[in-house]
Amino acid sequence: MEGRIAYCGLDCGQCDAYLATVHDDQALRERTARLWSELNHVTILPEQIRCMGCRAEGVKTVFCDSLCEIRRCARKRSVETCGGCPDMETCGTVGAIHAGNPEARQRLKG
Repeated sequence: MEGRIAYCGLDCGQCDAYLATVHDDQALRERTARLWSELNHVTILPEQIRCMGCRAEGVKTVFCDSLCEIRRCARKRSVETCGGCPDMETCGTVGAIHAGNPEARQRLKG
């Protein structure tokens, strides 16, 4: 499970994009694309719902691969996760994730 923990502490193993990828679940891809399109006010196609996790080798969603500020920052700072960053406690970017998902913060602290 440790390899499925995102830089921010979210569990990529619970993400619908990851689950659709590993189970080759087209129905889940389609539901996820519809939901994410509505939530983000952009068009996301089912074929874009392919991801092995932001820290894992392999495919990633467009967001996880190139748009996620947290992933870009962690890679630039060469930290395994935000838990290894001395600025995590004061970081507004990862703090926004942790405010909505305290378990993510706990994973990084544990």
